[in-house]
Parts: sequence; structure tokens; C-alpha cells
Amino acid sequence: MTYYVTTILVYFGVDALAIWGLNVQYGLCGLYNFAFILFQSLGAYTAAVLTLGPASGNGGYQHYVLGASLPFPLPLIAAGLAGAGLGIVLGLLTRRVGADLMAVLTFVVSVMAVLVVSAVIPLFNGPAGLSSVPAPLQSTFHISYSSYPWFFVGVVAVVCAIALISVRALTNSPLGRAMRAIRENEKACSALGKNVAGLKLFAFAYGGALIGVSGALLVMFIGAWSPGSWEVIETLSAFAAIIIGGTGNNYGVVAGVFVTQIFLTELTRFLPQFSATNLIGSMQWIVIGVLTLAFMWFRPRGIFPERKRVIELDRLDPSESRSHDLGSSTAGRSQEAQKSQ
Repeated sequence: MTYYVTTILVYFGVDALAIWGLNVQYGLCGLYNFAFILFQSLGAYTAAVLTLGPASGNGGYQHYVLGASLPFPLPLIAAGLAGAGLGIVLGLLTRRVGADLMAVLTFVVSVMAVLVVSAVIPLFNGPAGLSSVPAPLQSTFHISYSSYPWFFVGVVAVVCAIALISVRALTNSPLGRAMRAIRENEKACSALGKNVAGLKLFAFAYGGALIGVSGALLVMFIGAWSPGSWEVIETLSAFAAIIIGGTGNNYGVVAGVFVTQIFLTELTRFLPQFSATNLIGSMQWIVIGVLTLAFMWFRPRGIFPERKRVIELDRLDPSESRSHDLGSSTAGRSQEAQKSQ
């Protein structure tokens, strides 16, 4: 029971971290990133090869590039940098296309990456993937196997707290307002002198870093990652969490994560077996799809809509107010005089 609870908590934190990254790209800036799982997988592979040590030291049954034994949290930071780098690359590839083509291009790049990783075995051990990834800090602090899951829950909670503070600061900053302006009307934002291309690159890089870190935490917890984890349904499920929870709302998307990734997923595990074995597992995705369509039709702003931001103008000084009133009244009298003439 303890392992089940800690696993749910870790998955919830990891999913929330990844959704915050996607929400920066899609919810805040309006970028359609259908390569979500590619970012998470790159973060997982980066953290794994920087933790496993040299490939020759593992009996030679795994083949992968790099190979180092960096102390925690350096693999986590490297995963974030890898995700940010991938975001910049995708941002450059899609900088001249619209939203529809951006979705297609990012999806195609994700599919191509799966094929490359599966075919080039020396890269990340091919279809078998990487395994036996050591748990961070367990040997350093001599934590028992029974207590370590709770320790890792604390690690995930600390990373999520740092990410939430960062995302909130970005959302409420002038930079965040400029990104929302791109989401609402890109041409108008460009006409006001904003660097639209640079802001899009920043959104791709920032969100990609958070998603990469989520992949690193996930591989450190489960100890393995393979191309079989690159399912398209994971990307669609991430977008469903944002749409259901509330696009652009940092707390709303967390509610969406709970509904889609925790509540519905775990609820189907307790349903009685009444049909084929794979039907129960497929029902969760059917329910998530139907629920997403229902929200898009009846409540497109989600459970917790993004709050309206109103900028109040500073009050004028009394002298400025009097001069403004005087000018207005003088102008009004002159207009009346002209009409009478």
C-alpha cells in the first residue's frame, strides 16, 4: 500500500511538472507542440546516460552514448538543458509556419525521433532501451529501500515547488503578458514592436526544460526507459489535462492532471472484469477523449478558467485633472460657438 501511494504521488508531481511546461508553450504562448513526449524522452535518456556510468562498466549488455556517473542534481540540470536545446531547435524549424503546420511538424519530428532511436542501437540501446538506472542519493545517504520512495516524493515536491514559483513569476511578468499577446493576436503583437520570434523561442525552450526535467525524474524513479514509452496517446493526454483543467491557469492544469492522469486512470483499475482484457485499459483513453470533447464544446475555458487580468491606470494628479477638465470644457465651448455661428 505504501509503494502504491508513493508511486501515485511521484507520478502526479512528474505529470504536473510536465504539464506546466506544456502550458507555457500552448496555454500561455499558443504554440502547438505535439512533440511533448519527445521532450520528456530526451530528458529521461539524458539523465540515464549521465547516471549509468560508462557502457563498458555494465557488463556490455547496454550500448549508449556518453556514459557518466554525475552526482545528483547534475543529471537533472543536464536534462533540463537538453529539453531547452530541443525547444530552440523546434522553435527555429517552426518559426515561419502557422499553428496547424506547427502541430504537424512537431508530430512528424517526434515520430522520426522514435524511428531513429529504435534503429540506431549505439545511441540509446535501440528498442530495448536503458535500464538499471540508479536511484539518486540512495547510496549517498544510505536510505533503505522501504523508506526511499517517500524520500523521492520529497525530491519531486521540492522540484515542483521551484518550478511553480518560476512559472508563476513568468506568468505575472511583462514577459508573460507579451507571450499572452502572441497567443491572442500575433500580428498585433508584432506591430507593437515585440520580438515575436524571440518570444516563441523562449517559450519553446522554457517549457521544454520543464518537460525534460520531468522525464529525468521519471526515469530516476522507475529506473528504465525505452522507445515503447513514446506513445502518441501520452501527448494527447497532456493536452487533455490542459483543456480540462483550464488553459493558461497554472493551478487549473494541475486539476486537469489529477482528473486525467490520476482519477480516471486509477479508477479503471478497480472496475470489474466484464469483457476482453484490453478493453478496461482502453476505456480510460476513451473516457478522457470524450471528456475532452465535452469540455471543448460546453466549457472551453476548463474547470478553472484563466483569470482576467486588468491593468488599472494611475489616477491623475489634481492639477492635471483640473487642466484636463479645463481643456475639455474650453474645447466644448469653442465647438458650441462654432455650431451657433
